[in-house]
Amino acid sequence: MTTKIILDTDPGIDDAAAISVALNSSEFEVELISTVAGNVTVDKTTKNALKLVHFFDSNVEVAGGAEQPLLKPFEDAARVHGESGMRGFDFNYEPTEIPVNNAVERLYNVIMANDGPITLVPTGSYTNVALLFKQHPDVKEKIGKIVAMGGSIGMGNMTSAAEFNVFTDPHAAEIVYQSGVPIVMVGLDVTMKALLTQETLDTIKTLGKAGEMLGGLFSHYYEGNEGGIPMHDVNTLAFMLHPEFYKTEDLWIDVVVDGPAIGETVADIRGAYHGGSTNAQVCVDIDADAFNKWFIEEVRNMKA
Repeated sequence: MTTKIILDTDPGIDDAAAISVALNSSEFEVELISTVAGNVTVDKTTKNALKLVHFFDSNVEVAGGAEQPLLKPFEDAARVHGESGMRGFDFNYEPTEIPVNNAVERLYNVIMANDGPITLVPTGSYTNVALLFKQHPDVKEKIGKIVAMGGSIGMGNMTSAAEFNVFTDPHAAEIVYQSGVPIVMVGLDVTMKALLTQETLDTIKTLGKAGEMLGGLFSHYYEGNEGGIPMHDVNTLAFMLHPEFYKTEDLWIDVVVDGPAIGETVADIRGAYHGGSTNAQVCVDIDADAFNKWFIEEVRNMKA
């Protein structure tokens, strides 16, 4: 049985990996790809999503979303992903029609039109999702759960406290975590351990056209270290397919929306401040070897 998902994303190199897996896996039915400003501006993230859909000869709709965070000034990650957001591979294709600012309505219409619940998979800032919940609160009943890349309970990559997606729009993240929709937090606690090793990277480059494309992108991804490169966003899909790879804890997550710790996701680890209630299933550890093997097989099976 396939799982119906919507990707809300800001490609971005690791987002490209997640989109590639989602479009090719027989276990996912991608209902929509919505884009948001994050790694680069929304016009570029939308173009990048369209390029990937075209590359895999898919007919999945792409909807362009929020250009700015709700309140905080926008700060991109072009230093990591390049000015285009997906440097390292020539797709030899330029989209001629770029959908603009229709993501919230398309999210609402697609979710409400489905018979059963949909899983929402945000891998960029959560601006579109927050706007959706504010403008159409009835949509929450149709979302089975949110599996979101973002946050952490012990580290940051924008500051010592804050992870990029939440830091980009902390006010949106606060709305999402207070929404009452079940949330899985796939954050830096696992994604900084889910490193693609050099052996994995070398193997991927040999795996057909899709491997050539991803290998090219990965070789220009400036977030690696001696242990490999982190595949943040694709961990959302790995978790959905292989929860046994991950250790999780049920926790209450609050989002800091001002001050020097803006964007931090704070876990009530003692259950002391929310009456023992929880609002998120938080991924805290991962079997990185299993993740590498799984990702290689996903790329091996991609058709481009």
